[in-house]
Amino acid sequence: MKIEKLNLEGKKSSVEVKDSIFSSKINEKLISSVIYKTNANYKGRSSKTKQKNEIIGSTSKIYAQKGTGNARHASRKAPIFVGGGIAHGPKGRNSYKTRKLNKNEKRQSISSILSKKLKLKEVIVFDDFSKEIKKTKEMDKILKKFDAKNSILILDKNSKDKIFRATKNIPNVKCTDIAHFSAYDIMKFKKIIFTETSVKELEKRYN
Repeated sequence: MKIEKLNLEGKKSSVEVKDSIFSSKINEKLISSVIYKTNANYKGRSSKTKQKNEIIGSTSKIYAQKGTGNARHASRKAPIFVGGGIAHGPKGRNSYKTRKLNKNEKRQSISSILSKKLKLKEVIVFDDFSKEIKKTKEMDKILKKFDAKNSILILDKNSKDKIFRATKNIPNVKCTDIAHFSAYDIMKFKKIIFTETSVKELEKRYN
């Protein structure tokens, strides 16, 4: 299939793309599942409390087992005492389960989202960036022109190197490449911007 391609002046042409990526069946259930798993894996979850066996201190019995009229206790490390261990507290990053995504899930979710975005006219394909854009103001003006103020730019390496610095301080804009984006990223932003070369790289990666 062919989709529209633009240059920075807005002149239109077309580029041939594979139906399997930009015109696949839209699987909403899969998209929801993949985004849930990806989002869950992004969470830091680094909180950790000390268990009873991690508290530094004496392990001697604090008083006799019987005859004191008090409840039975061993050491001051028990969770019931101030300064003791925490019962059932968070155990740090390594104790949390990482939700796994297989290659087929990733590929199908990406093609489903791109097909959906293309139908909604939220995919833009530019010619490769031939000249360096150094000014944030200039890049901001280009994005405004194409109504792409909330967008992710998935570019080929040469294009990314030419405009990356100019996009860094623009809010709601992310500049990346084919190897470093997820289904969550392309759902988060309203518009998806490719270059002609990055589209071809995408087809090779997710074919």
